[in-house]
Amino acid sequence: MLGRLALVLAVTGLVSVSCGTPSHHDGDAERGPRLGACRALVAGDLEQPSNAAQVVPCSRDHTAQTFAVGTLPAATGSSYRDKRHGRFVFDTCTKAFRDFLGVDESLAMRVQVSWAWFRPSQRGWDRGARWYRCDVVGGPDDATKLRELPADAQGMFSEDLPDAWLTCARGTTVARSTKVPCSAPHDWRAVSTIKVGQPTDPYPGDRIVQVRSRDRCSDWVGAWMHYPPDYDYGYTWFREADWDTGNRRSVCWARTDR
Repeated sequence: MLGRLALVLAVTGLVSVSCGTPSHHDGDAERGPRLGACRALVAGDLEQPSNAAQVVPCSRDHTAQTFAVGTLPAATGSSYRDKRHGRFVFDTCTKAFRDFLGVDESLAMRVQVSWAWFRPSQRGWDRGARWYRCDVVGGPDDATKLRELPADAQGMFSEDLPDAWLTCARGTTVARSTKVPCSAPHDWRAVSTIKVGQPTDPYPGDRIVQVRSRDRCSDWVGAWMHYPPDYDYGYTWFREADWDTGNRRSVCWARTDR
């Protein structure tokens, strides 16, 4: 999810909810979106600053559900494109996303769902609208096609970890792999994440992050596989741009078809 959220770089009155009733929302409106509303978004919608897709009943096919809404504080600036809006939304909706799905910080990086946020249209902004909306969407942040969500995405991972929504990979190496749901044939499974720094730490440099990721993932995957004589593992580490958005974790992968 870090790829799209790094571009976000927002909340007062934050609320998380379940599925709502149908209602049309126009990006020009000064009034904020409805919590819990479902929409049939496509991947291209997620890169736009505003979205006015029609709300559909959550019992019908949909790829997005609004899990948080709020008002951008004055401290994030008055310019429509001010990057402080995105930083505020990133910090707030990242936590709300985890709470909504029932995942911790580690699992949130290993599921086949992500989130996107929207603000009013430029016209709505000029009229005084300052709301934001955060939607959970079916697919990772680099998805080119979104998947249909359950009727209610709230608590998707609270009681179970369905393979259909966990992240695995198919390929000879993690770096050259195609990410797939773990319910599909695969060669790798994202089994955990490890911390490579503390929240207040400055970026230590690419080499240090990479070495910490390599060494700590080796230990973690070995434990996950019950310390076999030989095992293959991989890791995904993130560079300074993601560090600046708040990420301090790398993803650990075990070579396995289960």
